[in-house]
Amino acid sequence: MILLSSSTAALTDHPLGLAAVSIFVVAYLMVMGEEKLHIRKSLPVMVAGGILWVLVAVAYAAAGKAAEATALFRHNLLDFAELFLFLLAAMTFINTMSERGVFEALRAWLIRRKLSLRALFWITGLLAFFISPIADNMTTALVMGAVAMAVGAGNPRFVALSCINIVVGANAGGAFSPFGDITTLMVWQKGVIGFFEFFALFVPSLVNWVVPAAIMSLAVDKSLPDVPAEDVVMKSGALTSVAMLILAISMAVSMHQFLHLPPVLGMMTGLALLSFYSHFMSRRLATAAEVPGEEPDQVFSDTALGRPGLMGPRKQERLDILQQMERTEWDTLMFFYGVVLCVGALGAFGYLALASEKVYVGLGATPANIIIGVLSAVIDNIPIMFAVLSMNPTMTHGDWLLITLTAGVGGSLLSIGSAAGVALMGQARGAYTFLSHLKWTWAVALGYAASIAVHLWLNAPLYQIAIKP
Repeated sequence: MILLSSSTAALTDHPLGLAAVSIFVVAYLMVMGEEKLHIRKSLPVMVAGGILWVLVAVAYAAAGKAAEATALFRHNLLDFAELFLFLLAAMTFINTMSERGVFEALRAWLIRRKLSLRALFWITGLLAFFISPIADNMTTALVMGAVAMAVGAGNPRFVALSCINIVVGANAGGAFSPFGDITTLMVWQKGVIGFFEFFALFVPSLVNWVVPAAIMSLAVDKSLPDVPAEDVVMKSGALTSVAMLILAISMAVSMHQFLHLPPVLGMMTGLALLSFYSHFMSRRLATAAEVPGEEPDQVFSDTALGRPGLMGPRKQERLDILQQMERTEWDTLMFFYGVVLCVGALGAFGYLALASEKVYVGLGATPANIIIGVLSAVIDNIPIMFAVLSMNPTMTHGDWLLITLTAGVGGSLLSIGSAAGVALMGQARGAYTFLSHLKWTWAVALGYAASIAVHLWLNAPLYQIAIKP
């Protein structure tokens, strides 16, 4: 058995370290081929993560450093736990809003406007850009994609162009908000960028969407779609769930900004309040059902409370928060768990320090961040961003903002580069495909380049101060 020295360079040459790299590569190749292998993407990385930490423990124990391996793993697990609970709360809020009919009501409202195809192209992209900073980019893309498919039935060209526009808009919108993507959430919770500092990326993110949208809009005609209008009645508590999500976000920001507590505390407290509200509403509905001659639908209807309904009277159905938790994207969360373990184990062997030296010292921070953004179109941006944060390179504030931008919007270059793109390919099967997106990759790439140029110009003063997370 080869013993480990205190030098991280020696760890990278250890046989168990080389085995760890091989196992991780195989696992990630399985993730990339999940559609052909018919396997959930979380499974390979979860198994790999467990094996890699066993290798770390064996190698460190042989060197008399078993306690260090334990401490490293617990630190790794804590990083995941904070993000996991935050994402669980956020996804439960979004699932609740979806189940209460908030997004369906928005879709029906847009269809009833009787707008031209080009106008709908711009509106769905714009809404994707502004909704994704609060809702995740995949949910946003699916909602706006449903609108595009409804009004573009029989017009696959319009559907394809709209889906590309929606994917770019959702990814760009998520880049300037801590809540827009898992990567931005990681950066915020790590303390690298403050909550309000993310808004320095608003203009570059907007440029990232507007440039390809303006180009692609020229290929969309101005005809009016022939789509029948429909009415969608939101369930009771729909707008309250939206208000409570805003409250939860406000608490998360306030606790982190003013009390220096982890943002997850605010989100979980908000989720608890939503659970209390659902319990109260269910009790009221149960009580109303027991009263002879009184319809439960009258208990919480807006008209009964003396105010007009947004979409008419509310449908009264009980809200079970635990059921909404069950609808969470568990595959995504468990994939994140596996990625955190794998990247953490590779860091324990010293590979992240080596990569940081080769990439960030060898190339320079700005070129490295631009290249990493392009790579995120092929490799999931979650492991990329977690690896960068684990590398802990010394960069200026401007470069930390740049990697946040590029890792967020780089996935728009290909349809498989982001969760939003993959989800829409499944929803608009046949109309929006890998090849239909690839035909317009050049336009998306122009937006990618333009957003970087705008960031480098607009946020030039932020390149004067070097920081480490």
